[in-house]
Amino acid sequence: MKNELDLFKETWERENAKTIKLLESLPRDGYDFRPDPDGRSVGELAWHLAEAEAYGSFGIDRGGFSRDSRPPGLERPRKVEELRTGFERIHRDAVARVEKLQPNDLDRSIAFFTGEPTTIRNVLWDFMLLHGIHHRGQLAMLSRQSGGRPSSLYGPTRETAPLRKPA
Repeated sequence: MKNELDLFKETWERENAKTIKLLESLPRDGYDFRPDPDGRSVGELAWHLAEAEAYGSFGIDRGGFSRDSRPPGLERPRKVEELRTGFERIHRDAVARVEKLQPNDLDRSIAFFTGEPTTIRNVLWDFMLLHGIHHRGQLAMLSRQSGGRPSSLYGPTRETAPLRKPA
């Protein structure tokens, strides 16, 4: 029988594959596209997916989060073509950190960026996984707005299964 940590890791890897496909589908000339002056660009938002995995796993590994402590190797690539490989590298590092955990670690509390305690369970599920899924949806929309054809995430896209117009 699988424990919750195993379930997390399986779900995380399944979602990781979708993230990779989306990163591969980003328009090559869309890195700097942003919907408004205050919004993240395609490149910035794409890299934010890596940042959540890096900071989350690094904070767990160090026993807490600190604004003064930056995970190694987190410099943002400057071309769309480099985002996938950069994300994959960050993900491998995050997986190595999460592999150190045992199921009973999920209830352990650590200090989050705010100083408030949070459980490792919440860091894994909410900060690393669900936060990433949220921003991945935003990135799919930015991809389309910048002229791209985002990959399918949970079902067909309008390019692969066009909407039927009422007769």
